[in-house]
Amino acid sequence: MVEQQKNNPLHGITLEKVVTDLHAHYGWEKLGLLIKIDCFINNQSIKSSLKFLRRMPWARKKVEDLFLETFHK
Repeated sequence: MVEQQKNNPLHGITLEKVVTDLHAHYGWEKLGLLIKIDCFINNQSIKSSLKFLRRMPWARKKVEDLFLETFHK
């Protein structure tokens, strides 16, 4: 398992850090335009975003992909 994580750029980065960094970089409005999920458009908070993203793997993947595209080029 450790061998698989070696090439994972998200290894050791929490979902909270991902959402917090994206929010700081883009703000809620731009995040809502980039990824059209309700927690970025209407119920804008780190807590509600984390709750939603932990339950919806497809949304979490979009957020993690945006994080990598933004900060790990």
